[in-house]
Amino acid sequence: MPLWKKLWLLFAVIWVIVAGLNVATIVAFSEPEKAVLPAVLALAVPAVIYLLLWAWVRWRGAKP
Repeated sequence: MPLWKKLWLLFAVIWVIVAGLNVATIVAFSEPEKAVLPAVLALAVPAVIYLLLWAWVRWRGAKP
């Protein structure tokens, strides 16, 4: 597995855990409707970063 994928995986795990804690806090102490955007961002940000890194590696001509 290339280094960029390992680093992305580490970032994604940390991001999802922290975002999950944020969503849980919002649901516990506020209105659950306010937790929708953070929940969507918890999944969307790592996916977008993966696509950007994948495109960068392809554009630079490195092996995947």
